[in-house]
Amino acid sequence: MRTWESLVHEWRSRLEMEHPHRTPETREAVLCWLLTDQGEEFNGLDEEHQQVLEQSMEFCYNILCQRYLGVSPEAAYRHLIRRLGSLVLLRNKIRTWVSLSRDRRRTVVDVVQEVLQEMLNSDRYLQGEMRRITRCGGDRHLQNALVLASLEEYCLRPIRNQPLLVYRFVNYLRRSQRGGLTQVPSQELVRLVSVEIAPNHAPDTVNLLDAQTLEHYEGDRAWEEQQTLRDSVAREFAQYLQEHVSPLAAQWLNLYLQGYSQEAIAEQLQVPIKQLYRLREKVGYHAIRVFSLKHSPDLVANWLKTSLQDHQLGLTSSEWQQYYESLEPHQQEILDRFKAGESVEAIAHRLQLKTTQVTSEWGKLYLAAQQIRNSTEA
Repeated sequence: MRTWESLVHEWRSRLEMEHPHRTPETREAVLCWLLTDQGEEFNGLDEEHQQVLEQSMEFCYNILCQRYLGVSPEAAYRHLIRRLGSLVLLRNKIRTWVSLSRDRRRTVVDVVQEVLQEMLNSDRYLQGEMRRITRCGGDRHLQNALVLASLEEYCLRPIRNQPLLVYRFVNYLRRSQRGGLTQVPSQELVRLVSVEIAPNHAPDTVNLLDAQTLEHYEGDRAWEEQQTLRDSVAREFAQYLQEHVSPLAAQWLNLYLQGYSQEAIAEQLQVPIKQLYRLREKVGYHAIRVFSLKHSPDLVANWLKTSLQDHQLGLTSSEWQQYYESLEPHQQEILDRFKAGESVEAIAHRLQLKTTQVTSEWGKLYLAAQQIRNSTEA
């Protein structure tokens, strides 16, 4: 069985490794938020319950990193509303209520915001969480991120196979006595159609929306992870351009990612359009030849789903087979060793090559696979 001290040490080391650019005060505040002073309780639990508690910490940590940490308060709040508003069961209930109510101009976002505000004002658990987050320290942006992460985790807790937020919405309806769903005919029978069925008169019911809700949840989560990875790549690449190319290149990238045309960027940066096109080619070279191959290959590969180990450089099974057979024997050996997880230095030592030669060969292999992907997409 694990001890509380080993768990604290593991999380502290993990935060230092995954967030080296953040201050020690910030990392300690996140650590305080995650662990919630459960030392004596943790040591008294059996191994199974310890694993459940660790999974809960991991879930909260992933929520924080994916949507809230290092994000502006406005963007973080949008992420929360988009995430909770995407719950299929909740969205359907809200739309039904709005369609039957007097005020049909209200949107799902409006109702979710009202329910969340009511929870923050009256829910004792959330109020206790906000007081605890304040005691953990950190600046206002960090505390705001921790509050939003705690709020999302709390709203998604499953209660009888439905998110807790759904029940909070039902309570909100009961208090909104003038809402449309409460205006039912008093002299007529009302038939309620449930989304749950009991097959063959079995005591256990089956929720017809569970599979659909789970599918939408997984799809939304995958999209949000992609957006988070995209933002990480953009930040890292902009910093790389700032340090290794020029501040002008970093400014061009930020404007380009915002959707500005080359003419609009040239006007904003007050740079001749010909110089800007040369700068674009330079940025493209560094993006493909340097940043994605040497500087941050894992980050880019995870974003594009082109990692060698997990995604076969982004190739389908048939494309990979043709690609692998087209390589020379020494290239196949280098590729196999990279796929096995060996480092550049280990491969160079084993094949009696220089590290620059191995890096050069890997660049050729990567670009050849990229050319196949581009031709397929075209």
